[in-house]
Amino acid sequence: MPIRVRILVLTALTVAAAVPNAQDARHPMTVDDALNMVNVSGALMSPDGRWVFYSQSELDWKGNKRQSKHFMVSAEGGKPFEFIGKEGGSNFQFSPDGKYLTFMRTVEDKTQLFWMRTAGGEATPLTTHQTAVSQYVWSTDSTAIFFRATDKRSEADQKALDAKEDAILVDEGPNGQDASSWSNLWVFDIASKVETQITAEPFIVSSFDPSPDGTRVAFVARHTNRRNDANKNEIYIVTVADTLITRLTDNGAPEGGVSWAPDGSVFAFTAADDREWMNRNPKIYLMDPNTRTHHLLSDEYEGGISNPVWTPDSRHILFSGQQGTDTHLFRMDAQTGNFEQLTRVPGTFDASSFSKDRTRVVYDFSDFDTPGDLWASSVETWNPVRLTTANPNLEQTIAFASMKVVTWKSADGTDIEGLLHLPVGYVEGTRVPLMLNIHGGPAGSFRNSFRSSDHIYAGLGYASLSPNVRGSSGYTDRLREGNTIGRGDGIGLGDYQDLMTGVDALVAQGIADPDRLALRGWSYGGILGGWTITQTHRFKAASIGAGVYDWTSEYGPGFNNDVRLWHIGGTPWDNPDGFRQQSALTHVANVTTPTLLLHGMSDTTDTEQQSMMFFTAIKDIGKAPVRYIRFPREPHGFREPRHQRTRDIEEIRWMQLHVLGQTWTPWQRAEAPTKK
Repeated sequence: MPIRVRILVLTALTVAAAVPNAQDARHPMTVDDALNMVNVSGALMSPDGRWVFYSQSELDWKGNKRQSKHFMVSAEGGKPFEFIGKEGGSNFQFSPDGKYLTFMRTVEDKTQLFWMRTAGGEATPLTTHQTAVSQYVWSTDSTAIFFRATDKRSEADQKALDAKEDAILVDEGPNGQDASSWSNLWVFDIASKVETQITAEPFIVSSFDPSPDGTRVAFVARHTNRRNDANKNEIYIVTVADTLITRLTDNGAPEGGVSWAPDGSVFAFTAADDREWMNRNPKIYLMDPNTRTHHLLSDEYEGGISNPVWTPDSRHILFSGQQGTDTHLFRMDAQTGNFEQLTRVPGTFDASSFSKDRTRVVYDFSDFDTPGDLWASSVETWNPVRLTTANPNLEQTIAFASMKVVTWKSADGTDIEGLLHLPVGYVEGTRVPLMLNIHGGPAGSFRNSFRSSDHIYAGLGYASLSPNVRGSSGYTDRLREGNTIGRGDGIGLGDYQDLMTGVDALVAQGIADPDRLALRGWSYGGILGGWTITQTHRFKAASIGAGVYDWTSEYGPGFNNDVRLWHIGGTPWDNPDGFRQQSALTHVANVTTPTLLLHGMSDTTDTEQQSMMFFTAIKDIGKAPVRYIRFPREPHGFREPRHQRTRDIEEIRWMQLHVLGQTWTPWQRAEAPTKK
């Protein structure tokens, strides 16, 4: 059945497994199949709703990177055509009148704005700002562009920098852990090509939005660049004519996502709370800039909120909303907060862009066995048209896992939900090896979307359980706060029980083989995975990446706001027992699980020394096999395809050896044919 038809008629969360037979040319998915996939992103709908611009990335194995190209396609479907040359760009936007496509491109080490006519032609520079342009927003009448740029250094500071006098004064001035600059707002007049600075304070500006009449700009900024000070963000408004700045909030909550209603009466912003930094799902608030008062609009909605946009009449807000494992399009009444769900197909619906009148939308859709592609539809009458088929042969060549959403009771009675992927050709009643996946965050979640790793392990004979443990986003605030001290358990406590009761449920159902259990996780998944192997000997193998295993030593180098405020509480000097007891390194002598550690050497989210400590301890204690692979140049999320392949291949090799007792021979990578 074609993907489009199946998406339109799918009514259940479980789809029959792809079972190869003698006539079936499909094969289990490999790491190389995943690397070779084409990805689409950044879809923009033209203001009149007739065209969609998007980006597409493909693997360049020889160059060890992914190459992006940019296309235009009719919103009614048809053959896409390449629209931007090889110079490319980023942060593409249509002008509100639809005449131009603007984007950012680097010139002489500084990012500037470029533009080109949507009717076709060459891209030309628009700005020649003295520093790098980092974000921009068109005025609603298409006569101006508001942009953020870093402040220019003084001649003395620049001269010292050029002479390599570049010592970093940490957390002083605009610096955080690295050297930085203040950023401020400017406006560029399209007709005269004149730019005017409209804020000139020691700001780190994040989101901003000009009012519909262009006379004011609402923005979010802070006066410190410490990495754990996001709660210092406050909302301001600046009057363009006289550059008068007024502060609108003064609290301990990090606000973001300001967006004016088209009638200019209020603007929306997002925050988990309007008083303090809370471990909750984001909410939509409305602010009256004249009275400086605000109120919570979305108090009746439970779940995740992303990409909220106003309708032209200022009566509604459209947004993508995650509730459980699915994400849908919602519409919220801007007066009452009442909301309605506009889409019903199980899967992950991410609204990318709307027409100016908000009657049409372009969106990315995927589910467990449908890789992401772009679709367009009217908003009122749902009639989706498929715009891209990024991986046209995948369904004919790959034997996918089957999936169903499962629930179970945790140790304290909390209802936990997760995704269960079953091996290709799974026969009911057969016990199979189980891979326990642990998501990042801690406030991440597993969604009903395409993840190559589930299908790769299914092809190797594993079932995969992906639990949305307490602390996960996209559910209720109660579940999100379930690993917050004072409102639930801290990290590594209740969420660990959520994992193990999920495993127990699959063992009891006759699916998981209790003698062939494995786990894998990245970021917070590495953290909770590391904790898990100090608490139980049940797993035959573990692969944990980019984790933290000693909270005290990570207090300065890494992010610690959530640990300090929510998950442990206090600091290493006023709560030393808490920081020690919730660190996997404290309990490392208990580890008997063969453990593979993975970490990028340029990771500044969870610092690389954490894995080195945990590896050294396990190796010195000598109770379990351990291997550590360090990846040069890689940040928290790997970027280089050859490193990605090594990471995934070595993980599989580790699992096969220690879970199944097999010496596994990796797939040989076939070089892609040269394109003519």
